[in-house]
Amino acid sequence: MPSPISAAMPAPPDGPLAPQPSVHELGGEQVGRYTWFRVADTTLLAEGGLATVQAGHHAVCLSRSADGYGAISNRCPHQGGPLGDGFLQDGYVVCPWHGWEYDPQNGKPPGEFDDEAVDAWPVEERADGIYVGVVEPTHEPTLMDQMVDTMIAWGVDRVFGMVGHSNLGLADALYKAEEAGRLRYFGIRHEGAASFAASGHAKLTGRPAACFSIAGPGATNLLTGLWDAKTDRVPILALTGQVQTQILGPGAFQEVPLDDAFRAVTTWSQTVLRPENAGELMALAIKHAVVEQGVGHLIFPDEMQDLPAHAGAATSGPAGRLAPDRIAPPEDELARAIELLASADAPAIVLGQGGRAHADAVLALAEHIDAPVLTTFKAKGAVTDAHPLACGVLGRSGTPVASATMGKSDVLLVLGASFSNHTGISTKKKTIQVDYDRLTLGKFHPVDVPLWGEIGRTVQRLREALPAVSRPERRAYVAKIWDHWRGEKHRIASAKDAEGRVPNARIFQELSEVCPDDAVITVDVGNNAYAFGKYFESRGQDVLMSGYLGSIGFAFPAAMGAWSAAPERAIVAIAGDGGFGQYMAELNTAVRYKMPITLILLDNGELAKITKEQQAGGYHPWQTGLSNPNFASYAENCGALGIRVTTAREVRPALHRALAHDGPAVVAIKSSARQL
Repeated sequence: MPSPISAAMPAPPDGPLAPQPSVHELGGEQVGRYTWFRVADTTLLAEGGLATVQAGHHAVCLSRSADGYGAISNRCPHQGGPLGDGFLQDGYVVCPWHGWEYDPQNGKPPGEFDDEAVDAWPVEERADGIYVGVVEPTHEPTLMDQMVDTMIAWGVDRVFGMVGHSNLGLADALYKAEEAGRLRYFGIRHEGAASFAASGHAKLTGRPAACFSIAGPGATNLLTGLWDAKTDRVPILALTGQVQTQILGPGAFQEVPLDDAFRAVTTWSQTVLRPENAGELMALAIKHAVVEQGVGHLIFPDEMQDLPAHAGAATSGPAGRLAPDRIAPPEDELARAIELLASADAPAIVLGQGGRAHADAVLALAEHIDAPVLTTFKAKGAVTDAHPLACGVLGRSGTPVASATMGKSDVLLVLGASFSNHTGISTKKKTIQVDYDRLTLGKFHPVDVPLWGEIGRTVQRLREALPAVSRPERRAYVAKIWDHWRGEKHRIASAKDAEGRVPNARIFQELSEVCPDDAVITVDVGNNAYAFGKYFESRGQDVLMSGYLGSIGFAFPAAMGAWSAAPERAIVAIAGDGGFGQYMAELNTAVRYKMPITLILLDNGELAKITKEQQAGGYHPWQTGLSNPNFASYAENCGALGIRVTTAREVRPALHRALAHDGPAVVAIKSSARQL
């Protein structure tokens, strides 16, 4: 994963704002001031009927009365009611929301209310259908176009979201940018999936993607994925609609005080209230997200989304606004670290997620001083388990190789790890801790040498200063423990499950052997995650997870975000039935965008990890059973490949078939609930 600041924000795609589709592209015919569009068959309406049709860029209420066809604007000027959903009564079109009336021929209301008329358009009945002539609008750049320009200039060109009534202006700007090939937009089925997808994108690349929602419940649905990004320190841009500011306060429909609701999860949040500084707010939101490694948030009230572009506003990119992050530690502290490592008999390196981007440099240092490398669970895959100095994952989700090697070490060099109790880094060893975040250094207890610096540069300086050392006994010890652990894994994988289900160890033994080396693997929480950490042997795959938040449901939406960032790589999601059940609808999203995500679904019929915790705590196992569909059939119903696996011998052929499939695939395995 690149460093979030120095690997930087890519150059924006070239090109101006996307033009609206031409009359020809929309199927229109220009005659004088009107552009004529075929909007319906002659059989669409009986006398007395209404329908909503599209004529170019206009939504039109088409009617048929005793006076013939009529075509007026579909939008009631009162509160925007859709007139085509109304009805004809006494010769008038009646708005379905509040009963306002309009003449279907000229758009005027009855009485003295001409100033509240709607646009009316000529209609022709021709041999091949009904035609409406409209005056097509001229589309000048909008304020939202300018803000999307700034967003793209800062390298944010992936957006996950849901279009709705309180974000339509911004949505239109996103549409035009996508039509011009300047960004990719993915319409999801639940806003929580949008923020998880953006988090997955950021965890893989170090760069922010955007999640996008309406006001109220759409915005609050984003919060879980945003908390995932905040706790795991990755950048996200959140864009939310909002009701008009003039009706904020009394309790308008879908009104939520979003600045208050988002305050705890964001590094920076602002409401766009004036056009003069709107582009600057976008730049600041992204800069805060990138530099502070968190959530930048902008709120867009309705009235701001329809404004024209602000005259004279220039698009701002990151040039001159982001300083390089390659900070070296102070020389005296670096010298203390060098002295401690040089005097060590059995040093070991603990690599955390914060150092994943520098894994190659870390491995070069490890080879230089013959120091075994242990990783945290969040950094799994950063170093291939096939390397003679690799010890796998340390902690509850890890291997005895890592824990045994740590026990035999006298100095630990900890890079980008936070000393989570889940990981269990020993506090009894002499420790050098390196981190770019100064607050993380010695956060929970003192360390011998806290080094504040960028990990890549610090590792480089250590390697330059330390003499090369050969420790064949350390390599031999690591190889011995691996041999023992692989034998134990094989025994567990071959054991019969009491209920005849596939052992989890067998699933990940098979996946270890067939998963592409360059795959991105997203992992959920629960038994599936623990088993993956213990039994899957990495050959360099990137592994993404909801680390500190530990949110169930992360894996599949995050896989969509990973695919958006690296569509050329194999994308594998690992989830239990509980986790996938929360975002099952997103399989339709993957089908829609032809995302070749392979989901390995461990179907054990319960929230098995919670059952174990209830039993361990002396509680009665309760309410952890699940009523599941046939997940393979569900996948097929969605248009994906579905494979149901019930025996161990079926696992490998199913994995091969799913990984080769050109599209989403679900491998639903009847897995053990009682065995990790």
